[in-house]
Amino acid sequence: MRSAHTVSVVREAEAALLARLPEGALMRRAAFGLAVECARLLPRVYGARIVLLVGGGDNGGDALHAGAFLAARGASVFAVLAGRSVHQGGVEALRAAGGKAYAFSGDGSVLFDADLIVDGLVGIGGRGRLREPHATLAVLAANAPAPVVAVDLPSGVDADTGEVAGHAVRADLTVTFGTHKPGLFVDPGAERAGRVVFVDIGLGPELPAPALVRPQAVDIAALLPRPGAESDKYRRGVLAVRAGSDRYRGAAVLTVGGALRTGVGMVRYEGGERAVDQVLARWPETVASVLEPLHSTNLGPGRVSAVAIGPGRGTHRANADELGAVLESEVSVLADADAITLLSGEDGRDLADLVREREAPTLLTPHAGELARLLGADRADVEARRLEHAVRAADDLGCTVLLKGSTTVIASPGAPVVANPTGTSLLATAGTGDVLSGAAGALLAGGLSAANAAMCAAYLHGRAAVLARGGAPISASDLLEGLPLAIREVGEAVA
Repeated sequence: MRSAHTVSVVREAEAALLARLPEGALMRRAAFGLAVECARLLPRVYGARIVLLVGGGDNGGDALHAGAFLAARGASVFAVLAGRSVHQGGVEALRAAGGKAYAFSGDGSVLFDADLIVDGLVGIGGRGRLREPHATLAVLAANAPAPVVAVDLPSGVDADTGEVAGHAVRADLTVTFGTHKPGLFVDPGAERAGRVVFVDIGLGPELPAPALVRPQAVDIAALLPRPGAESDKYRRGVLAVRAGSDRYRGAAVLTVGGALRTGVGMVRYEGGERAVDQVLARWPETVASVLEPLHSTNLGPGRVSAVAIGPGRGTHRANADELGAVLESEVSVLADADAITLLSGEDGRDLADLVREREAPTLLTPHAGELARLLGADRADVEARRLEHAVRAADDLGCTVLLKGSTTVIASPGAPVVANPTGTSLLATAGTGDVLSGAAGALLAGGLSAANAAMCAAYLHGRAAVLARGGAPISASDLLEGLPLAIREVGEAVA
Protein backbone atom coordinates (compact mmCIF):
# COMPACT_ATOMS: atom_id res chain seq x y z
CA MET A 1 0.00 0.00 0.00
CA ARG A 2 1.41 3.36 -0.97
CA SER A 3 0.74 6.09 1.57
CA ALA A 4 0.20 9.81 1.00
CA HIS A 5 0.21 12.64 3.52
CA THR A 6 -1.07 16.20 3.41
CA VAL A 7 1.20 19.21 3.26
CA SER A 8 0.69 20.24 6.90
CA VAL A 9 1.66 16.76 8.09
CA VAL A 10 4.72 16.70 5.82
CA ARG A 11 5.84 20.09 7.13
CA GLU A 12 5.61 18.92 10.74
CA ALA A 13 7.52 15.73 9.98
CA GLU A 14 10.22 17.65 8.11
CA ALA A 15 10.63 20.06 11.01
CA ALA A 16 11.08 17.19 13.46
CA LEU A 17 13.67 15.55 11.23
CA LEU A 18 15.52 18.78 10.42
CA ALA A 19 16.00 19.43 14.12
CA ARG A 20 18.21 16.33 14.33
CA LEU A 21 20.16 16.75 11.08
CA PRO A 22 23.03 19.03 10.06
CA GLU A 23 21.95 22.10 8.09
CA GLY A 24 21.24 21.30 4.45
CA ALA A 25 21.40 17.52 4.92
CA LEU A 26 17.72 16.91 4.08
CA MET A 27 17.90 18.99 0.89
CA ARG A 28 21.06 17.18 -0.22
CA ARG A 29 19.32 13.82 0.26
CA ALA A 30 16.39 14.94 -1.88
CA ALA A 31 18.62 16.54 -4.50
CA PHE A 32 20.80 13.48 -4.85
CA GLY A 33 17.77 11.24 -5.34
CA LEU A 34 16.41 13.68 -7.92
CA ALA A 35 19.74 13.76 -9.77
CA VAL A 36 19.86 9.95 -9.91
CA GLU A 37 16.39 9.77 -11.47
CA CYS A 38 17.23 12.52 -13.97
CA ALA A 39 20.38 10.65 -15.00
CA ARG A 40 18.33 7.50 -15.61
CA LEU A 41 16.19 9.37 -18.14
CA LEU A 42 19.16 10.50 -20.21
CA PRO A 43 21.09 8.35 -22.70
CA ARG A 44 24.18 9.78 -21.01
CA VAL A 45 24.81 12.57 -18.54
CA TYR A 46 28.06 13.88 -19.99
CA GLY A 47 27.28 16.56 -22.58
CA ALA A 48 23.52 16.51 -21.93
CA ARG A 49 21.73 19.88 -21.91
CA ILE A 50 19.57 20.19 -18.78
CA VAL A 51 17.32 23.17 -18.04
CA LEU A 52 16.15 23.83 -14.48
CA LEU A 53 13.01 25.91 -13.95
CA VAL A 54 13.63 27.36 -10.51
CA GLY A 55 11.24 29.08 -8.12
CA GLY A 56 12.08 30.74 -4.87
CA GLY A 57 11.42 27.99 -2.32
CA ASP A 58 13.06 24.78 -1.18
CA ASN A 59 11.63 23.11 -4.28
CA GLY A 60 13.90 25.35 -6.35
CA GLY A 61 16.78 24.57 -4.01
CA ASP A 62 16.30 20.83 -4.60
CA ALA A 63 16.45 21.45 -8.36
CA LEU A 64 19.58 23.60 -8.09
CA HIS A 65 21.49 21.12 -5.95
CA ALA A 66 20.45 18.27 -8.25
CA GLY A 67 21.69 20.37 -11.16
CA ALA A 68 25.02 20.78 -9.38
CA PHE A 69 25.37 17.00 -9.05
CA LEU A 70 24.63 16.58 -12.78
CA ALA A 71 26.94 19.44 -13.81
CA ALA A 72 29.74 17.80 -11.85
CA ARG A 73 29.25 14.73 -14.06
CA GLY A 74 29.70 16.77 -17.24
CA ALA A 75 26.18 17.93 -18.07
CA SER A 76 25.53 21.46 -19.34
CA VAL A 77 23.05 22.79 -16.79
CA PHE A 78 21.14 26.06 -17.17
CA ALA A 79 18.94 27.35 -14.34
CA VAL A 80 16.12 29.71 -15.30
CA LEU A 81 15.34 31.70 -12.14
CA ALA A 82 11.67 32.63 -11.94
CA GLY A 83 11.17 33.55 -8.30
CA ARG A 84 11.54 36.93 -6.63
CA SER A 85 14.04 35.25 -4.35
CA VAL A 86 16.33 32.32 -4.96
CA HIS A 87 17.93 29.59 -2.89
CA GLN A 88 21.34 31.20 -2.73
CA GLY A 89 23.17 28.09 -1.57
CA GLY A 90 21.75 26.13 -4.50
CA VAL A 91 22.80 28.78 -7.02
CA GLU A 92 26.30 28.88 -5.58
CA ALA A 93 26.58 25.07 -5.69
CA LEU A 94 25.39 25.00 -9.31
CA ARG A 95 27.82 27.68 -10.44
CA ALA A 96 30.70 26.04 -8.54
CA ALA A 97 30.01 22.83 -10.47
CA GLY A 98 30.10 24.65 -13.81
CA GLY A 99 26.40 25.33 -14.30
CA LYS A 100 24.81 28.66 -15.23
CA ALA A 101 21.92 30.57 -13.67
CA TYR A 102 20.07 33.64 -14.94
CA ALA A 103 16.75 35.39 -14.35
CA PHE A 104 13.93 34.61 -16.79
CA SER A 105 13.48 37.48 -19.24
CA GLY A 106 10.63 36.04 -21.30
CA ASP A 107 12.86 34.18 -23.76
CA GLY A 108 12.13 30.46 -23.48
CA SER A 109 14.26 29.30 -26.40
CA VAL A 110 16.66 27.50 -24.06
CA LEU A 111 13.90 25.00 -23.23
CA PHE A 112 13.63 23.93 -26.86
CA ASP A 113 17.30 22.96 -27.04
CA ALA A 114 17.16 20.92 -23.82
CA ASP A 115 17.55 17.17 -23.44
CA LEU A 116 15.77 17.33 -20.08
CA ILE A 117 13.68 19.93 -18.24
CA VAL A 118 13.41 19.93 -14.45
CA ASP A 119 10.39 21.65 -12.89
CA GLY A 120 11.35 23.26 -9.58
CA LEU A 121 9.01 26.24 -9.85
CA VAL A 122 6.49 25.71 -7.06
CA GLY A 123 6.64 23.21 -4.22
CA ILE A 124 3.96 21.38 -2.25
CA GLY A 125 2.86 24.62 -0.58
CA GLY A 126 1.54 26.09 -3.83
CA ARG A 127 -2.20 26.84 -4.00
CA GLY A 128 -4.43 28.13 -6.76
CA ARG A 129 -3.35 29.35 -10.17
CA LEU A 130 0.28 29.69 -11.14
CA ARG A 131 1.38 33.31 -11.24
CA GLU A 132 3.65 34.81 -13.86
CA PRO A 133 6.25 34.00 -14.97
CA HIS A 134 5.58 30.51 -13.64
CA ALA A 135 2.47 30.03 -15.81
CA THR A 136 4.37 31.02 -18.96
CA LEU A 137 7.21 28.63 -18.13
CA ALA A 138 4.71 25.81 -17.54
CA VAL A 139 3.27 26.39 -21.02
CA LEU A 140 6.74 26.54 -22.58
CA ALA A 141 7.74 23.30 -20.86
CA ALA A 142 4.57 21.61 -22.13
CA ASN A 143 5.44 22.55 -25.71
CA ALA A 144 9.14 21.75 -25.55
CA PRO A 145 10.20 18.36 -26.96
CA ALA A 146 12.33 17.31 -23.96
CA PRO A 147 10.96 15.11 -21.16
CA VAL A 148 9.97 16.96 -17.99
CA VAL A 149 10.83 15.89 -14.46
CA ALA A 150 8.81 17.47 -11.66
CA VAL A 151 10.42 18.04 -8.26
CA ASP A 152 8.13 16.56 -5.58
CA LEU A 153 4.96 17.65 -7.43
CA PRO A 154 4.18 19.26 -10.81
CA SER A 155 3.89 23.03 -10.39
CA GLY A 156 0.25 24.12 -10.53
CA VAL A 157 -1.11 20.93 -8.91
CA ASP A 158 -2.59 21.16 -5.43
CA ALA A 159 -0.62 18.69 -3.31
CA ASP A 160 -3.54 17.85 -0.99
CA THR A 161 -6.35 17.48 -3.53
CA GLY A 162 -4.96 17.09 -7.07
CA GLU A 163 -6.88 20.19 -8.15
CA VAL A 164 -5.51 22.18 -11.10
CA ALA A 165 -6.84 25.73 -11.15
CA GLY A 166 -5.14 26.94 -14.35
CA HIS A 167 -1.92 26.15 -16.19
CA ALA A 168 0.16 23.37 -14.67
CA VAL A 169 3.36 21.60 -15.57
CA ARG A 170 2.75 18.28 -17.31
CA ALA A 171 5.53 15.96 -16.17
CA ASP A 172 6.74 12.73 -17.67
CA LEU A 173 8.23 11.81 -14.30
CA THR A 174 7.63 13.15 -10.82
CA VAL A 175 10.26 12.50 -8.14
CA THR A 176 8.59 12.88 -4.75
CA PHE A 177 10.34 12.94 -1.41
CA GLY A 178 9.64 11.50 2.04
CA THR A 179 6.06 10.43 1.33
CA HIS A 180 3.62 10.59 -1.54
CA LYS A 181 1.22 13.51 -1.74
CA PRO A 182 -2.52 12.94 -2.31
CA GLY A 183 -2.51 15.18 -5.40
CA LEU A 184 -0.15 12.76 -7.16
CA PHE A 185 -2.79 10.01 -7.03
CA VAL A 186 -6.00 11.91 -7.82
CA ASP A 187 -6.96 13.49 -11.14
CA PRO A 188 -6.53 15.98 -12.57
CA GLY A 189 -3.21 16.19 -10.71
CA ALA A 190 -2.36 12.53 -11.20
CA GLU A 191 -2.65 12.92 -14.95
CA ARG A 192 -0.10 15.78 -14.82
CA ALA A 193 2.36 13.79 -12.70
CA GLY A 194 3.26 11.06 -15.18
CA ARG A 195 5.22 8.22 -13.62
CA VAL A 196 5.84 8.79 -9.93
CA VAL A 197 9.10 7.73 -8.26
CA PHE A 198 9.50 7.86 -4.49
CA VAL A 199 12.78 8.89 -2.85
CA ASP A 200 13.19 7.99 0.81
CA ILE A 201 14.80 10.85 2.74
CA GLY A 202 14.21 9.40 6.19
CA LEU A 203 10.83 10.99 6.89
CA GLY A 204 8.96 7.75 7.58
CA PRO A 205 9.44 7.53 11.38
CA GLU A 206 8.07 11.06 11.77
CA LEU A 207 4.86 10.45 9.83
CA PRO A 208 1.45 9.57 11.34
CA ALA A 209 -1.24 7.53 9.60
CA PRO A 210 -1.72 8.57 5.97
CA ALA A 211 -4.52 10.75 4.63
CA LEU A 212 -4.74 8.64 1.47
CA VAL A 213 -3.57 5.22 0.35
CA ARG A 214 -3.12 3.63 -3.05
CA PRO A 215 -3.35 -0.17 -3.11
CA GLN A 216 -1.12 -2.53 -5.03
CA ALA A 217 -1.86 -6.00 -6.32
CA VAL A 218 -0.53 -7.71 -3.18
CA ASP A 219 -2.89 -5.66 -1.03
CA ILE A 220 -5.88 -6.77 -3.08
CA ALA A 221 -4.75 -10.40 -3.09
CA ALA A 222 -4.52 -10.40 0.70
CA LEU A 223 -8.14 -9.26 1.04
CA LEU A 224 -9.97 -11.33 -1.57
CA PRO A 225 -12.11 -14.11 -0.09
CA ARG A 226 -10.64 -17.55 -0.82
CA PRO A 227 -12.84 -20.67 -0.60
CA GLY A 228 -11.50 -23.31 1.76
CA ALA A 229 -11.97 -27.04 1.95
CA GLU A 230 -15.19 -26.67 3.95
CA SER A 231 -16.66 -23.84 1.88
CA ASP A 232 -20.13 -24.13 0.41
CA LYS A 233 -22.29 -21.69 -1.50
CA TYR A 234 -23.69 -20.18 1.67
CA ARG A 235 -20.32 -19.72 3.36
CA ARG A 236 -19.04 -18.01 0.21
CA GLY A 237 -21.93 -15.55 0.42
CA VAL A 238 -25.37 -15.04 -1.08
CA LEU A 239 -26.00 -11.80 -2.92
CA ALA A 240 -29.51 -10.53 -3.61
CA VAL A 241 -29.54 -8.43 -6.77
CA ARG A 242 -32.26 -5.82 -7.14
CA ALA A 243 -31.10 -4.33 -10.43
CA GLY A 244 -32.66 -4.01 -13.84
CA SER A 245 -36.29 -3.96 -14.88
CA ASP A 246 -38.37 -5.05 -17.83
CA ARG A 247 -37.34 -1.77 -19.46
CA TYR A 248 -33.61 -2.08 -18.61
CA ARG A 249 -32.98 -5.80 -18.68
CA GLY A 250 -29.31 -5.46 -19.57
CA ALA A 251 -28.55 -3.85 -16.20
CA ALA A 252 -29.78 -6.99 -14.49
CA VAL A 253 -27.66 -9.24 -16.69
CA LEU A 254 -24.51 -7.18 -16.17
CA THR A 255 -24.92 -6.79 -12.40
CA VAL A 256 -25.58 -10.50 -11.91
CA GLY A 257 -22.66 -11.34 -14.19
CA GLY A 258 -20.30 -9.05 -12.28
CA ALA A 259 -21.19 -10.85 -9.06
CA LEU A 260 -20.83 -14.35 -10.47
CA ARG A 261 -17.52 -13.62 -12.14
CA THR A 262 -16.13 -12.23 -8.87
CA GLY A 263 -16.76 -15.48 -7.05
CA VAL A 264 -19.93 -15.15 -4.98
CA GLY A 265 -21.50 -18.37 -3.69
CA MET A 266 -24.99 -17.64 -4.99
CA VAL A 267 -26.93 -14.85 -6.65
CA ARG A 268 -30.63 -14.48 -5.94
CA TYR A 269 -32.22 -12.25 -8.55
CA GLU A 270 -35.73 -10.81 -8.33
CA GLY A 271 -37.26 -8.56 -10.94
CA GLY A 272 -39.79 -8.27 -13.73
CA GLU A 273 -40.69 -11.32 -15.79
CA ARG A 274 -38.76 -10.31 -18.91
CA ALA A 275 -35.74 -9.33 -16.85
CA VAL A 276 -35.81 -12.70 -15.09
CA ASP A 277 -36.01 -14.52 -18.43
CA GLN A 278 -33.00 -12.63 -19.78
CA VAL A 279 -30.93 -13.16 -16.63
CA LEU A 280 -31.63 -16.91 -16.69
CA ALA A 281 -30.86 -17.11 -20.40
CA ARG A 282 -27.39 -15.65 -19.77
CA TRP A 283 -26.76 -16.94 -16.25
CA PRO A 284 -28.75 -20.17 -15.65
CA GLU A 285 -26.98 -20.68 -12.29
CA THR A 286 -28.88 -17.68 -10.88
CA VAL A 287 -31.69 -18.38 -8.43
CA ALA A 288 -34.28 -16.07 -9.95
CA SER A 289 -37.91 -15.26 -9.33
CA VAL A 290 -40.42 -12.77 -10.65
CA LEU A 291 -41.04 -9.82 -8.33
CA GLU A 292 -43.84 -7.42 -9.08
CA PRO A 293 -42.80 -3.79 -8.50
CA LEU A 294 -45.58 -3.13 -6.01
CA HIS A 295 -44.40 -6.04 -3.84
CA SER A 296 -40.72 -5.25 -4.03
CA THR A 297 -40.40 -4.53 -0.31
CA ASN A 298 -40.42 -8.26 0.42
CA LEU A 299 -36.77 -9.31 0.67
CA GLY A 300 -37.67 -13.00 0.64
CA PRO A 301 -35.81 -16.03 2.01
CA GLY A 302 -32.44 -17.40 0.97
CA ARG A 303 -29.85 -16.65 3.68
CA VAL A 304 -28.90 -13.43 1.90
CA SER A 305 -25.75 -11.77 3.23
CA ALA A 306 -25.74 -8.66 1.00
CA VAL A 307 -27.97 -6.76 -1.42
CA ALA A 308 -26.92 -4.85 -4.55
CA ILE A 309 -29.64 -2.44 -5.57
CA GLY A 310 -30.17 0.31 -8.12
CA PRO A 311 -28.74 -0.17 -11.62
CA GLY A 312 -31.59 0.13 -14.12
CA ARG A 313 -34.15 -0.47 -11.35
CA GLY A 314 -36.24 2.68 -11.73
CA THR A 315 -37.10 5.71 -9.62
CA HIS A 316 -40.84 5.29 -9.04
CA ARG A 317 -42.55 5.27 -5.64
CA ALA A 318 -42.40 1.48 -5.50
CA ASN A 319 -38.64 1.61 -6.08
CA ALA A 320 -38.26 4.05 -3.18
CA ASP A 321 -40.24 1.65 -0.97
CA GLU A 322 -38.01 -1.21 -2.09
CA LEU A 323 -34.87 0.77 -1.31
CA GLY A 324 -36.25 1.70 2.10
CA ALA A 325 -36.92 -1.96 2.91
CA VAL A 326 -33.42 -2.94 1.83
CA LEU A 327 -31.87 -0.19 3.96
CA GLU A 328 -33.93 -1.29 6.96
CA SER A 329 -32.50 -4.81 6.66
CA GLU A 330 -29.53 -6.05 8.68
CA VAL A 331 -27.41 -7.18 5.74
CA SER A 332 -24.70 -5.35 3.81
CA VAL A 333 -26.05 -3.06 1.09
CA LEU A 334 -24.57 -1.63 -2.10
CA ALA A 335 -26.60 1.21 -3.62
CA ASP A 336 -25.89 2.48 -7.12
CA ALA A 337 -27.45 4.42 -9.99
CA ASP A 338 -31.24 4.72 -9.53
CA ALA A 339 -30.91 3.97 -5.82
CA ILE A 340 -28.63 7.01 -5.44
CA THR A 341 -31.04 9.10 -7.50
CA LEU A 342 -33.78 8.14 -5.04
CA LEU A 343 -31.56 9.24 -2.16
CA SER A 344 -31.38 12.64 -3.88
CA GLY A 345 -35.11 12.93 -4.65
CA GLU A 346 -38.32 13.82 -2.82
CA ASP A 347 -38.01 10.86 -0.46
CA GLY A 348 -34.25 11.27 -0.22
CA ARG A 349 -34.21 12.78 3.27
CA ASP A 350 -35.97 9.81 4.84
CA LEU A 351 -33.92 7.32 2.85
CA ALA A 352 -30.67 9.11 3.73
CA ASP A 353 -31.63 8.90 7.39
CA LEU A 354 -31.98 5.13 6.95
CA VAL A 355 -28.45 5.06 5.58
CA ARG A 356 -27.18 7.02 8.59
CA GLU A 357 -28.95 4.69 11.02
CA ARG A 358 -27.63 1.46 9.55
CA GLU A 359 -25.15 -0.65 11.50
CA ALA A 360 -24.46 -3.11 8.69
CA PRO A 361 -21.92 -2.15 5.98
CA THR A 362 -23.28 0.30 3.39
CA LEU A 363 -21.58 1.25 0.13
CA LEU A 364 -22.71 3.94 -2.32
CA THR A 365 -21.12 3.97 -5.79
CA PRO A 366 -22.03 7.26 -7.54
CA HIS A 367 -20.44 8.93 -10.53
CA ALA A 368 -19.76 12.67 -10.31
CA GLY A 369 -23.22 13.70 -11.52
CA GLU A 370 -25.00 11.45 -9.03
CA LEU A 371 -22.83 12.64 -6.17
CA ALA A 372 -23.42 16.25 -7.18
CA ARG A 373 -27.19 15.71 -6.96
CA LEU A 374 -26.82 13.91 -3.65
CA LEU A 375 -24.80 16.78 -2.15
CA GLY A 376 -26.56 19.64 -3.93
CA ALA A 377 -23.26 20.57 -5.56
CA ASP A 378 -22.09 21.39 -9.08
CA ARG A 379 -20.84 18.44 -11.12
CA ALA A 380 -17.78 20.32 -12.40
CA ASP A 381 -16.92 21.20 -8.81
CA VAL A 382 -17.15 17.54 -7.80
CA GLU A 383 -14.86 16.51 -10.66
CA ALA A 384 -12.33 19.23 -9.81
CA ARG A 385 -12.23 18.33 -6.08
CA ARG A 386 -13.01 14.65 -5.96
CA LEU A 387 -11.46 13.99 -2.57
CA GLU A 388 -13.31 16.79 -0.84
CA HIS A 389 -16.74 15.74 -2.06
CA ALA A 390 -16.31 12.00 -1.53
CA VAL A 391 -15.19 12.61 2.07
CA ARG A 392 -18.05 15.04 2.64
CA ALA A 393 -20.63 12.49 1.48
CA ALA A 394 -19.10 9.66 3.51
CA ASP A 395 -19.00 11.75 6.68
CA ASP A 396 -22.54 13.06 6.20
CA LEU A 397 -24.11 9.65 5.54
CA GLY A 398 -21.85 7.58 7.79
CA CYS A 399 -21.07 5.05 5.06
CA THR A 400 -18.49 4.21 2.42
CA VAL A 401 -18.67 6.22 -0.82
CA LEU A 402 -16.96 5.05 -4.00
CA LEU A 403 -16.83 8.00 -6.40
CA LYS A 404 -16.36 6.67 -9.93
CA GLY A 405 -14.39 8.57 -12.53
CA SER A 406 -10.97 9.13 -14.06
CA THR A 407 -9.62 8.50 -10.57
CA THR A 408 -11.98 6.40 -8.49
CA VAL A 409 -11.74 7.47 -4.86
CA ILE A 410 -13.21 5.65 -1.89
CA ALA A 411 -14.01 7.48 1.34
CA SER A 412 -15.08 5.98 4.66
CA PRO A 413 -15.62 7.89 7.93
CA GLY A 414 -12.46 8.04 10.01
CA ALA A 415 -10.30 6.13 7.51
CA PRO A 416 -7.73 7.14 4.88
CA VAL A 417 -9.18 7.83 1.46
CA VAL A 418 -8.34 5.17 -1.13
CA ALA A 419 -7.30 6.20 -4.64
CA ASN A 420 -7.67 3.37 -7.13
CA PRO A 421 -4.61 3.02 -9.41
CA THR A 422 -6.17 0.89 -12.16
CA GLY A 423 -8.62 3.36 -13.68
CA THR A 424 -8.69 3.50 -17.47
CA SER A 425 -10.67 5.35 -20.12
CA LEU A 426 -11.64 1.93 -21.50
CA LEU A 427 -14.31 1.91 -18.78
CA ALA A 428 -16.03 4.98 -20.22
CA THR A 429 -18.79 2.98 -21.85
CA ALA A 430 -22.38 2.10 -20.94
CA GLY A 431 -22.94 -0.67 -18.40
CA THR A 432 -19.49 -0.86 -16.85
CA GLY A 433 -20.83 0.60 -13.60
CA ASP A 434 -23.40 -2.21 -13.42
CA VAL A 435 -20.59 -4.77 -13.56
CA LEU A 436 -18.77 -2.90 -10.78
CA SER A 437 -21.91 -3.01 -8.63
CA GLY A 438 -22.13 -6.77 -9.05
CA ALA A 439 -18.44 -7.26 -8.27
CA ALA A 440 -18.52 -5.08 -5.15
CA GLY A 441 -21.78 -6.69 -4.04
CA ALA A 442 -20.21 -10.13 -4.35
CA LEU A 443 -17.31 -9.06 -2.13
CA LEU A 444 -19.71 -7.62 0.43
CA ALA A 445 -21.58 -10.91 0.43
CA GLY A 446 -18.26 -12.70 0.91
CA GLY A 447 -17.72 -10.88 4.19
CA LEU A 448 -15.53 -7.91 3.26
CA SER A 449 -16.13 -4.53 4.86
CA ALA A 450 -17.66 -1.88 2.65
CA ALA A 451 -14.31 -0.09 2.32
CA ASN A 452 -12.38 -3.24 1.41
CA ALA A 453 -15.10 -4.47 -0.96
CA ALA A 454 -15.03 -1.12 -2.75
CA MET A 455 -11.23 -1.04 -2.96
CA CYS A 456 -10.92 -4.59 -4.28
CA ALA A 457 -13.80 -4.25 -6.74
CA ALA A 458 -12.47 -0.99 -8.18
CA TYR A 459 -8.98 -2.44 -8.58
CA LEU A 460 -10.21 -5.63 -10.28
CA HIS A 461 -12.67 -3.68 -12.44
CA GLY A 462 -9.87 -1.51 -13.85
CA ARG A 463 -7.54 -4.44 -14.51
CA ALA A 464 -10.38 -6.41 -16.11
CA ALA A 465 -10.89 -3.60 -18.61
CA VAL A 466 -7.28 -3.89 -19.78
CA LEU A 467 -6.98 -7.66 -19.66
CA ALA A 468 -10.27 -8.45 -21.38
CA ARG A 469 -9.11 -7.40 -24.85
CA GLY A 470 -5.43 -6.67 -24.32
CA GLY A 471 -5.99 -2.93 -24.07
CA ALA A 472 -8.30 -2.69 -27.10
CA PRO A 473 -11.74 -1.06 -26.74
CA ILE A 474 -14.24 -3.07 -24.73
CA SER A 475 -17.93 -3.24 -23.97
CA ALA A 476 -19.31 -3.81 -20.50
CA SER A 477 -19.93 -7.46 -21.35
CA ASP A 478 -16.21 -7.92 -22.00
CA LEU A 479 -15.54 -7.07 -18.35
CA LEU A 480 -17.30 -10.27 -17.38
CA GLU A 481 -14.53 -12.21 -19.09
CA GLY A 482 -11.84 -9.89 -17.77
CA LEU A 483 -12.74 -10.19 -14.08
CA PRO A 484 -11.46 -13.77 -13.65
CA LEU A 485 -8.25 -12.75 -15.43
CA ALA A 486 -7.81 -9.84 -13.03
CA ILE A 487 -8.40 -12.08 -10.00
CA ARG A 488 -5.85 -14.54 -11.30
CA GLU A 489 -3.36 -11.72 -11.94
CA VAL A 490 -3.51 -10.37 -8.39
CA GLY A 491 -3.22 -13.90 -7.05
CA GLU A 492 0.01 -14.34 -8.96
CA ALA A 493 1.39 -11.23 -7.23
CA VAL A 494 1.74 -13.24 -4.02
CA ALA A 495 2.45 -16.65 -5.55
